Amino acid sequence: MRLLTFQAARFGWKSEVLGLPELADPAADDSVRDAVVAFVHAEPADVLPATRERTLRHALKHVKWLANKRGLRNVVLHSFTHLGSDHAPPAFAKAWLAELAAKLTAGRYEVKQTPFGWSCAWELAVFGESLAKVWKEIGAGAEPAEPTTAG
Repeated sequence: MRLLTFQAARFGWKSEVLGLPELADPAADDSVRDAVVAFVHAEPADVLPATRERTLRHALKHVKWLANKRGLRNVVLHSFTHLGSDHAPPAFAKAWLAELAAKLTAGRYEVKQTPFGWSCAWELAVFGESLAKVWKEIGAGAEPAEPTTAG
């Protein structure tokens, strides 16, 4: 599992190109202010039951950690298959994102998801601190390394 996360002053999206008609959510345009935006890439190893649970646990912890660093209560989840070359099946990624959203909602975060199965246009305004841009890889093996920030 790979995550590229942002502390965003604003994130807006617009459904542009339908890519997975058999799994696609309805087209939707929306925006949010003051949010953690998580671009999520599921990999084949993430499908294994033990790995699935581990990636959910670590992704949840990571998103909450990043949100709490700035006192954010809004989260946007976006399926983004461009963070690696190997991809989990789309149905798995969709279900995994739904489960992560449910766990975040249970933790009293306001969660939105970009429409699955669509390529979207974005407007992304990220806060300036290096912590506002964090890459995280959750592997199937040992405990994941500390997040990496980009300046």
